[in-house]
Amino acid sequence: MLEKPIAITPGEPAGIGTEITLKAWKDKSCPPFFLIDDAERVATRAKEANLEVPIKIINSPEQTQECFINALPILPHKFPVHCKPGKPQELNAPAVIKAIEIAVSYAKTGLVSAVVTNPIQKEILTREKFQYPGHTEFLAALCGAEVEPVMLLASNELLVVPVTVHEPLANVTKILNESLLQRTILIANSALKTDFSINSPRLCVSGLNPHAGENGTIGLEEEQIIKPVIESLKNSGLRINGPVSADSMFTKNARMSYDIAICMYHDQALIPIKTLDFWNSVNVTIGLPIVRTSPDHGTALNLAGSGDANADSMITAIKLAHKIHKNRLASLGFG
Repeated sequence: MLEKPIAITPGEPAGIGTEITLKAWKDKSCPPFFLIDDAERVATRAKEANLEVPIKIINSPEQTQECFINALPILPHKFPVHCKPGKPQELNAPAVIKAIEIAVSYAKTGLVSAVVTNPIQKEILTREKFQYPGHTEFLAALCGAEVEPVMLLASNELLVVPVTVHEPLANVTKILNESLLQRTILIANSALKTDFSINSPRLCVSGLNPHAGENGTIGLEEEQIIKPVIESLKNSGLRINGPVSADSMFTKNARMSYDIAICMYHDQALIPIKTLDFWNSVNVTIGLPIVRTSPDHGTALNLAGSGDANADSMITAIKLAHKIHKNRLASLGFG
C-alpha cells in the first residue's frame, strides 16, 4: 500500500513559503507531498524567482503519488487578491487560515500522513480577528478541546521545549506553575518515545533565574516550583535532571548528557538551537493527534521573490514529519 502524502500549507502568500516549497520539490530527497495553493500564483512566483518547477493540479490527496516524481502536485486553493512578494494583503488572511483548516481535516481523517505549515504573518491574521498567538494554539483548537499542544524545536544538534512560549518576559513568572511544568515535561517525555523512538528519554530542566536561583538567593521559582516537580517526576520513574543553570546547559559536553532540554521561556530555548543549527531547526507541535512540523523561521518578506530563500529548514521539516509518522506507526506495532 502506498504511503499517505504530506500536506503543505501555503502560509503567507507574500512570504517565502512558495519558494522554499518549490525548492523542496526540486531537492528530490523529500517524501511525496502536495501544496494547497493557487497553481497560477505558484507558477508566477516560480517564474519570478527563476525556479523551473513543473506543476500538476490534483483534485484529492490520493493523486499525489502518481505525479510527484514529475511535477509538484497542487490542490487548488484561491486567494482573493494578488499580492506582490514581500507585500502581504489583509484580504488574503481568511484564505491563509482556511488552508490550515483543510490540511488539518485531511490529517484527522487519515488522508495525509502529516501537515507541514509554511510560515504565517501573524500581524496580518490578527487584524482579521485571528484569536490565536500562532499555529500551535490554532492547530490545538482544530484538533479538539482536550488537546494540550507543546512546542518542540528539533535539530540534529539539540531538542528543546519552552514551557512558556509566546509570552512577554514580564508574564513568565505569573504563568509558570507546577501544573504547567509537569504537564509539559510529561508530554515531552511521551513524544520522545512515540515520535522520536527514544525508549528511555533523558530530560534536563533549566532553571528560570541566573545560576538556577543559587538555592533561593537569586529568586525562588527553582525552590518553590521547579525542584518539587523534578523530584516528583524522578520518583515516578522519569530520567530527569535539574534545575540546571541555563548559561551552561548547552555546551557540547552538557548536551551529550540528555536527549531534550526543557526551558522556562521562549528565548531560553530558541537562542541555543538557532545558534547551533539555524537552517536545520524545525518546529514540531507535540501533544497533537496529528503530525505537524514547520520550518523554524518566519515569512522573510525581504527575501520573497528573490529566489534566494534557504529551503533547508523546510526540507528538514518535511523529512522529519515523515519520520515522526513512521515512528508513531511503529510505536503502535505497525510497519
